[in-house]
Amino acid sequence: MRLPSLVIALTLLAAILPARAASLPPPQAVEIPSGTTTLHAQLFKPEGNGPFPVVIALHGCGGLGGHSEPVQVRYRDWAEELLKDGKAVLFPDSYGSRELGPQCRVRERRVTARRERVTDILAARQWLIQQSWAARDRISLMGWANGASALLWAVRPQLLLHRAEPDFRSAVAFYPDCRLSSGLGWSARVPTLVLIGAKDDVSSPPACRQMVEGAHGRSALTRIVVYPSAYHDFDRPNLPVQAIGPNPDAADPEKGHVGTDAEARADSQKRVAEWLAR
Repeated sequence: MRLPSLVIALTLLAAILPARAASLPPPQAVEIPSGTTTLHAQLFKPEGNGPFPVVIALHGCGGLGGHSEPVQVRYRDWAEELLKDGKAVLFPDSYGSRELGPQCRVRERRVTARRERVTDILAARQWLIQQSWAARDRISLMGWANGASALLWAVRPQLLLHRAEPDFRSAVAFYPDCRLSSGLGWSARVPTLVLIGAKDDVSSPPACRQMVEGAHGRSALTRIVVYPSAYHDFDRPNLPVQAIGPNPDAADPEKGHVGTDAEARADSQKRVAEWLAR
């Protein structure tokens, strides 16, 4: 008697999942000049002519795409949230553009957060301000892990954009590695929000707190939220908390724990919407 119930449940699930996927339009592949590199990116854009606020979204060390998709589900999930708020989302592919796979366990990285990825951020912004559908005064940054670390470098006052165009509107960094930035007296020239779990043993919550607290009084608005029970990747949908195994996937960190924290995930969605609405 259990089999028919299972069949019914699977049928209902199959009916629900395509409907959810259909709610998010497929991304548009775009090419962006970035120094000597052509930066490949995926663009999610609301219908209409705009101008729309835009979020430049920066993938982690696992890369942007999956085995058979240009944008991993974890990033598509955020794209859907941002599109609901009327924002376009541009995902530069810093690794795929250079014919590189995941970089989580690469010792000598050819693409670093503080150099090549910052160059990609600036190239993406320069491309966006030339697009008629983009609101050039409402371009924000959002990044995860290695992408969040790149974001921290991109918003430093030392990188002040000496152009007539408006600067980035704001920035949101999910669980960056703050250890180097905190030691260098980091500060930001645009409002920056850091979100990290207290149990994150991949990044360093104490270093992020020290970095943000040290910037007070000599920085644009900075805030940090530390979620008490959350690990690395807490905003990733449907990922049970787990330790990285002895033979981790190439797209996983070398060690530590990863997994969804439903409460922190829901709170972060609310906070991101409020921060980007400034």
